[in-house]
Amino acid sequence: MLMHGGPYLLVAGKEGAMMSNQRWWLFVPVAMLLMIVSGALRAHEQTTPLAASGAQSGEYLFTGWDGPGLPVFYQLPDRLAADTPVVFVMHGVNRDADRYRDEWADLARRHAFIAVFPQFGNADFPGSLGYNTGYFTTQDGTPRPRSQWSFAAIEPLFEDLRTRFGTRVGRYSIYGHSAGAQFVHRYVLFMPEARIDRAVAANAGWYTMPDRTVTFPYGLGSTPVGEAGLSAALGKPLTVLLGTADTDRADTDLRKTPEADTQGPHRYARGQAFFAQGQRAAESAGVPFGWSLERVPGIGHSNAGMAEAAAALIAKR
Repeated sequence: MLMHGGPYLLVAGKEGAMMSNQRWWLFVPVAMLLMIVSGALRAHEQTTPLAASGAQSGEYLFTGWDGPGLPVFYQLPDRLAADTPVVFVMHGVNRDADRYRDEWADLARRHAFIAVFPQFGNADFPGSLGYNTGYFTTQDGTPRPRSQWSFAAIEPLFEDLRTRFGTRVGRYSIYGHSAGAQFVHRYVLFMPEARIDRAVAANAGWYTMPDRTVTFPYGLGSTPVGEAGLSAALGKPLTVLLGTADTDRADTDLRKTPEADTQGPHRYARGQAFFAQGQRAAESAGVPFGWSLERVPGIGHSNAGMAEAAAALIAKR
């Protein structure tokens, strides 16, 4: 049931860490389109379609992008067709994509979509710096190429999936819970070219606010996201999905820096603050606002508890 409704300091923690150089955005030497095309070509050379095998779930190593190889888990529906939708599901802080697949397996079959679960391991994508805040810089603040950001894996992986499973859909949905929700909402903000049909960010611990006066990672200040980029992000089909019982201030995984606390005392409050800031930004800029806010009554910090509502939202698209 749904109810509608200056230089950086390195901050470590399970739900967040960020960088010490505010010029990371100057190092963007590779055009995103070229990265997507080249990655898709490499993926095509290394893969063969698996749809004919009859296997409904499995895993493989995705190497068709400029970053390290990614273990990819997947769950197929009972039947595949050219119009079968694709849904990315982003894991949380424990980097347990296989558990997320198990929790989404029945949903993928019920709603007839391909569910895909890339795993960003801590060795290659260390901490929040390496995963849910995008991996814009190394630990010492050295800028990384845009084609190697954690966000940059999704588009070429989508092309790989189209080749593997025979779907010809032109857009995809993306869902994340907790640290995965942090990945998703920042993906919307920083990857304007992404072919998103529906993005769902569930129970994020803290946010990059759609506010260019607040310094990154808590806002968009000192990033390449200008007025046009922010306007584009505000128009994206992003759903902020919140469990009404996700209010545990004592949770050790909850970030409690002064900057995070300005967003609210717990995840439920912070998600509402993020959505409200998006509304204000869209009204101020006079641009369309494509976001929505949904609440799941009685659910706390649980992917299993949020997945049912998220899958139903995605299936409506």
